[in-house]
Amino acid sequence: MKNMKEVNLTNVTPEIISQLAQGGAFLTVASEDKVNTMTIGWTTLGRMWNKPVCVVPVRFSRYTRQLIEKAESFTLSVPLGGAFKEALAYCGSKSGRDVDKFAELNLKRRPGTAVASPSIDGCDIILECRIVHKQTLEPLNLAPEIKDKWYADNDYHILFYGEIVQVYAKQ
Repeated sequence: MKNMKEVNLTNVTPEIISQLAQGGAFLTVASEDKVNTMTIGWTTLGRMWNKPVCVVPVRFSRYTRQLIEKAESFTLSVPLGGAFKEALAYCGSKSGRDVDKFAELNLKRRPGTAVASPSIDGCDIILECRIVHKQTLEPLNLAPEIKDKWYADNDYHILFYGEIVQVYAKQ
């Protein structure tokens, strides 16, 4: 990847977690001939099945859910230092069902090197992830305070577990 170098996930994890808390990152997925990106602020990074894994929650109501359920991969594009602030706000408030976010925001796609889903060109950190598991949250297993606060409308998340197959950071 031009202007990017392959890095170890542990070297960029603090920056990813900080950015998720401050403004989010772009979850991008390609399925068939469609590509969509959305803003996410909730993500888990760690190890499972002896692999580095990124778990992204996507609500049933989201357009991205329709695409990612059929996809084999996704990317997480992480801008740092306040970059893409307006685009993150827009992608977190508009649906890909209604608008082409790439065209509206003049976002450039960066082809994946190990996955079919592209990333957002210009972001500081890119995770390329191959989907290895999908799991719907079970309402009966949620703590009541979480269920009451985050799922009062019964719009639950599906968790998509992605094996992190490539990690890139700006040089």
